[in-house]
Amino acid sequence: MTANNTPPAVRLEGITKQFGDVVANDSVDFTLDAGSIHALIGENGSGKTTLMSILYGLYDQSEGTIHVNGEERSFDTPRDAMNAGVGMIHQHFQLVMPMTVLQNIILGHEPVENGLVDEARAREDIEAISTRYGFDVGEHLDTPVSELDLGTRQRVEIVKSLYRGAEILILDEPTAVLTPQEVEGLIELMEDLRADGRSLIFISHKLDEALAVADDITVLRDGNAVGTVSASETSEEELARMMVGRNVLFDSDARETTIGEPVLEAEGLRVIGDRGLEKVSEVSLSVREGEILGIAGVQGNGQTELVEALTGLRTLGSGVVRFDGDDISAMSRRDRIEAGIAYVPEDRHVEGLVMEYDLVGNGLLGNQTIEPFANGGFLDWEAVREHTEEIIEEFDVQPPNPDTEAESLSGGNQQKFIVGREIGHDPDVLVASHPTRGVDIGSIEFIHDRLTELRDEGLALVVVSSKLEEIQKLSDRIAVMYEGEFIDTVDPSDVTEEELGLLMAGQRLSGEDEVSGDGMTEGEMSEGGVSEGRMSGDESSSGVET
Repeated sequence: MTANNTPPAVRLEGITKQFGDVVANDSVDFTLDAGSIHALIGENGSGKTTLMSILYGLYDQSEGTIHVNGEERSFDTPRDAMNAGVGMIHQHFQLVMPMTVLQNIILGHEPVENGLVDEARAREDIEAISTRYGFDVGEHLDTPVSELDLGTRQRVEIVKSLYRGAEILILDEPTAVLTPQEVEGLIELMEDLRADGRSLIFISHKLDEALAVADDITVLRDGNAVGTVSASETSEEELARMMVGRNVLFDSDARETTIGEPVLEAEGLRVIGDRGLEKVSEVSLSVREGEILGIAGVQGNGQTELVEALTGLRTLGSGVVRFDGDDISAMSRRDRIEAGIAYVPEDRHVEGLVMEYDLVGNGLLGNQTIEPFANGGFLDWEAVREHTEEIIEEFDVQPPNPDTEAESLSGGNQQKFIVGREIGHDPDVLVASHPTRGVDIGSIEFIHDRLTELRDEGLALVVVSSKLEEIQKLSDRIAVMYEGEFIDTVDPSDVTEEELGLLMAGQRLSGEDEVSGDGMTEGEMSEGGVSEGRMSGDESSSGVET
């Protein structure tokens, strides 16, 4: 009981969950005080989502009890949890893309009058929720969800839970796809929900956000609750130590890098998206040996189509792509792999792995025609297995079993395996799209170190990310993409996260370096190229232009 004798909104006691021989949660205790925000953090595979999935009725616990508002409960389905006032906003939104916002919100909970759906009442209820919490969802009720940006889709998910009566909200990695301004808006919303008496569980990999919004923070590691601390009495460093069991290096020194010759170039690219609309408009770029070109932007502004054009997965509308000076615009993805262009895709489940295959089968992907894995038209599975075991060992993939199916790995371990496999191609260029999306702090540190090591070894890298701290840490130059164009190119040491966020939202920066009509700043035009960022040596960058 709290000081005013109000029972906790949620109390989990001794929760254990096993999947075969794997213990995902091991006798975990967790308490969410009524009217508070409680952050749940931990590395991928630590058991956070499993624990919350038990609370939400997606899984049955092997042992332990659930109490909601002081009453012991057992949830066989999410509907049972929702009926008890527990809602969950998943990291991957649970929305039906072709359906409208209104249809998604009321799906399965339609108000009925005389045997018909009372749409007018539903609209009234949804608009009341939107007005109460300052949402713009009410303006989009007749819009298909597929036409909304990611931030608005997330708000639709939250309104959907509130419409269904949720007093306890679980938010699973809610800021993963948001701009800094949208993150600020979400934090304000969470604070408003708390002030309104609702109780929230905030799952996040971002320690600064957990510290900013939470009252209490619980850390899970290897399925165990390491401890619960007050957010006002801890720090990022202490939380990171609790998460990974060791000190974590947050800031790395800028590494002086000698820039070589251009390796991957593109000129005047126009790319058509899946719906027949132009997604990339007259984009040009150049990335050199020993350089990381970062591409920042809110998801859906053409980054996906640009990356697919560079890697051979999408046909160009017009323009040219060059590799080591040769035109490869018509070259297939297979030929680009063999030429030395590796790719870490943005969606590991759809593009990076065959989830039903074991790691040996996934280790073969991209290597089917390359020696020593293929010889005379036959596959050497022993060589493939040996290669897979090397990836597992070097990239600390858990569990370290090459016969494990990809779908049974945590998201972070799936991502480490993909990065290891692509680096294993020994490429000259690595294009990495959202390389640490949904990855814990220890794995982020590991992947960042490997990417910067590759840069220092002379590789040319293109890193696409909507995580501003990541793009600033890794990049030698940052090109910001908005509505299919590079709105600006900036030096990561001379721009703030707030300024990057404004560029990502389409607002050009004011001042001496205001962007001209062709996408280059006045300073860049006078110097003949973009700033070099962390570059050293006598070479000048050919820059990123539009």
